[in-house]
Amino acid sequence: MNLASLLRLNRTIRVIGFDDAPFQRRRGSHVAISGIVCANTRFEGMVWGKVRQDGWNATDTICKLLIGSKFLPQLHILLLDGIAFGGFNIIDLPLLSQRLALPCVSVMRHLPNLNAMENALRRLPQPEKRLKILQRAGTIHAFPPFYFQVCGETPEVTSAVLQKLTDCGNVPEALRLAHLIGAAVIQGESGRSA
Repeated sequence: MNLASLLRLNRTIRVIGFDDAPFQRRRGSHVAISGIVCANTRFEGMVWGKVRQDGWNATDTICKLLIGSKFLPQLHILLLDGIAFGGFNIIDLPLLSQRLALPCVSVMRHLPNLNAMENALRRLPQPEKRLKILQRAGTIHAFPPFYFQVCGETPEVTSAVLQKLTDCGNVPEALRLAHLIGAAVIQGESGRSA
């Protein structure tokens, strides 16, 4: 059943939200990522993986964590906390959506400073390739309090889904839990902000 129908019928939406865990900035090191599965806002399970800092494997890593897992057939949507993990290991949003056959959404807490992002990218190997992947994610949509890029669904339906998946505050619960759990595993306790 598609997301618009699930919303209209007030059905449960199963989501996975991915965030990277805190990490020390050392080029080429590994950064942990957590993927939290929720039914609406209720925790149901998780996956755990690693990506290379400023590397190229974030999209493949997420696909490997989900393809063949028990979770993928249950999911209706995938959320990312931002478009990159471990610094600038940028997720290819349209490719992720295509490979998983799911709407995929990069959620941001505020509008990013694109000039500062581009300047930072230019200090890394293959900046043009990174910029091309970044641009493939498409338009940043503003539906306050949500800012996001989406592949596989309309911005209007995505905004309504994000509202349904948010318990309190401005962050969908799956992303909030991914942030808290990632911090707790790496640092021994969850952080102050999620």
